[in-house]
Amino acid sequence: MLTVTTVHAIHQSQAKAFDTTGLRENFLVGDAFRPGEIRLTYTHYDRFVLGGAVPDGGSLTLDKVAETGTDNFLERREMGIVNIGETGEVAAGGDSWTLNRGDVLYLGMGSGAVTFSGKGRFYIASAPAHRTCPDKLITIGEAKEVNTGATETSNKRTIRQFIHPDVMESCQLTLGYTQLHEGSVWNTIPSHTHDRRMEAYLYWGMAPESRVVHMMGEPQETRHLMVANEEAIVSPPWSIHSGAGIGEYTFIWAMAGDNQSFTDMDFIEPKDLL
Repeated sequence: MLTVTTVHAIHQSQAKAFDTTGLRENFLVGDAFRPGEIRLTYTHYDRFVLGGAVPDGGSLTLDKVAETGTDNFLERREMGIVNIGETGEVAAGGDSWTLNRGDVLYLGMGSGAVTFSGKGRFYIASAPAHRTCPDKLITIGEAKEVNTGATETSNKRTIRQFIHPDVMESCQLTLGYTQLHEGSVWNTIPSHTHDRRMEAYLYWGMAPESRVVHMMGEPQETRHLMVANEEAIVSPPWSIHSGAGIGEYTFIWAMAGDNQSFTDMDFIEPKDLL
């Protein structure tokens, strides 16, 4: 079963007037992981698509998606897949890969139908592509690790870059995930924006009762969303993105836009946030 929801782009002058319901309807993606289903959100931010596939011991195939206007979902797209569950398999273009928890698979433009099977819980991130790059499985050990933050500021964390120019070739998609160290709660501090790229966050590895307070909005018009395990945030280019969690969590970040420069961002110091 395939379900697709469309999220339209929102201007910042409109977003700052939203109540909690309006913010959640336009920027939070919940319920992406249902057993036996593929559930996608098609956004008008750089035509980015995110979602989940849960084969639940069987198999699910992602092929034609009407919202893309193409005969096949990957006809003019590339895709990153992160397994956030038990070991599972993905097949495309005559090849198949086994993904353990935390592994990432990149599928280039033209890879054809994609079949998910086994006990995996697969997070999907996709962006338009204008050229084909080779399919590639990147295990946790093959990702580039960047350690940053400090215990004193409660933001000590390890960034693992998977779909990234220093690791592999992609058209425009970049993807990785950030794990907080024990005792740290803040991600992405100081906050930043990058007007040249949109970003999506998926929070995972959280206890059922835990929450992350995700900050968004313009630097002088900040808002927040309470985010549960395996819920995602669509972050427009004009919005900051930071968060603080109650307990352990990891977040998957994925970006699309004008460049793939991970360091191309405009920092905002805490004293300048309102």
